[in-house]
Amino acid sequence: MLPSHLNGHSPLARRRPRLSAASPPTTGDSDAAAAAAAATADAPLAEHDRIYFQSYSHIGIHEAMIKDRVRTDAYRSAIMHHQKFIEGKVYAVEASEMATQAREIVKANNLDDKVVVVHGRVEDVEVEDKVDVIISEWMGYMLLYESMLPSVLFARDKWLKPGGLILPSHATLFMAPITNSERYEGSVDFWSDVYGINMSALVPLAKKFTSEEPSIEIIGGENVLSWPFVVKHIDCYTFKAEELKSITTKYKVSSMMLAPIHGFGLWFEVEFNGPSNPTDNSPSDLNPLDVIHKKRRRGSEDPVVLSTAPEDEPTHWHQTILYFPDPIEVKQDQIIEGSVKVSQSEENPRFLNIQLDCS
Repeated sequence: MLPSHLNGHSPLARRRPRLSAASPPTTGDSDAAAAAAAATADAPLAEHDRIYFQSYSHIGIHEAMIKDRVRTDAYRSAIMHHQKFIEGKVYAVEASEMATQAREIVKANNLDDKVVVVHGRVEDVEVEDKVDVIISEWMGYMLLYESMLPSVLFARDKWLKPGGLILPSHATLFMAPITNSERYEGSVDFWSDVYGINMSALVPLAKKFTSEEPSIEIIGGENVLSWPFVVKHIDCYTFKAEELKSITTKYKVSSMMLAPIHGFGLWFEVEFNGPSNPTDNSPSDLNPLDVIHKKRRRGSEDPVVLSTAPEDEPTHWHQTILYFPDPIEVKQDQIIEGSVKVSQSEENPRFLNIQLDCS
């Protein structure tokens, strides 16, 4: 069993934002903002949440996200696709101190009569009416890191009108074995001969460091050894926050080539759509090849999809890689099977623990 931990103390820890909720307020903008601010003034905040939201006051985080054209264009396309549901006034809920700048941006663009910026956690603020639409960018590394989805589900249960829209509406976490000799040689084998000096005593330490925490990096389709399998499919209209505490999935895939397995890669895609039809197949019911072909066949009337897959244009999420201490040689068509467990850290639910079995 290979344990890994995705947490905010490692250099790969990227922190991400809050919730935006769209709805028509029933009172004036300043009154709505003042009421919501008063409601959150004395709300208690756990230390890990305080640090988390404080990190979003750094402009560099917002710069990285907004400059991600794949991400930003997907949200723009989704908003335009569902424009008739979104037109009107909007509550923009922001837990970090960036709410101050958000209000200035709203004013500078003459949107005071349309956008009300509310400073506070979505769990703590109050709005005076049910909402028609919830728009959120809650996805972290390997989809679930940072655990922002429960905030969306909280807003859904408290404020979303029956038949309301959630964007993104569905999310799928994929996983597949990967090969990456160049990366492994550069991080592990490198120490065997460093400019002519034998430093192989550091190889065990390099293996430990490489495998004990996930690596956030970009791989290509050529690095993927099998069709991906679905770790978890999430329907944001029906999903329960309790389901995130622990997710366990068994897998069985076939290697497409003779190559060493250096670990497993995880990535996700989200879809911007209405509620699922109960008769539709979810991605967990489909062959991954069918999921990929369906994505490739999408037309202008199909829901917008934001993908972080290795074969698609890179995003700031990259892919999440779980490296083995030592590679495993496999033959073409060899079966690779095991299980993966993703659970929230007991110390801080925004962090993840990952356990991987492979044979």
